[in-house]
Amino acid sequence: MDTLFLVAIIMFSAVIHEVMHGVAADKLGDPTARYAGRLTLNPIPHLDMFGSIILPILLALSQSPFFFGWAKPVPYNPYNLRPGRFSEAIVAGAGPASNLVIAIIGGLIIRSGLLSTGNDIVFLIVVVNVMLCFFNLIPVPPLDGSKVLAALLPRSLSSGYEQWRGRMEMNPFMGIGIVLLIVFLLGGAFSTFIYSIAQAIAGV
Repeated sequence: MDTLFLVAIIMFSAVIHEVMHGVAADKLGDPTARYAGRLTLNPIPHLDMFGSIILPILLALSQSPFFFGWAKPVPYNPYNLRPGRFSEAIVAGAGPASNLVIAIIGGLIIRSGLLSTGNDIVFLIVVVNVMLCFFNLIPVPPLDGSKVLAALLPRSLSSGYEQWRGRMEMNPFMGIGIVLLIVFLLGGAFSTFIYSIAQAIAGV
């Protein structure tokens, strides 16, 4: 039951993450996600069998210190976005930002002392969403952090980074391989960092 509950938290948190990408794109002029029926909290259109279910179960059963998952990426067309250097970064950053907001809300609930029981469950929600937020901000394509960093870098550096990012996006398996290598090498340290952030948010 603990495993199933953890998978449910990851699944719904990942769904909200993807929906917010679509909401941000829609607000900036691209209705692609809306036309595709992806601006809904119904998890069915968003579920990715491996990323939303199988991988979280495997990580939970193996008692991995590092757990994450993903939903199907919400489609958007960057050419429809309102012109501006930060438009694509806003769309990319909306997903991690939504997870951070969920974590903060959970932390406020714990800090308020309103719940006589269930704080452990709320804290797990905080941890999962902090994990999803910071994991997705790793600046390696296809993760959101690559688009955010591209917009934040000074122009003297952004051109070279954009070229590298473009090559990586043409070969997404290479980017995923780099991300998995980072997880393998730094998973324990990253997990410790995530728990410390979650504890600071929740005041525990």
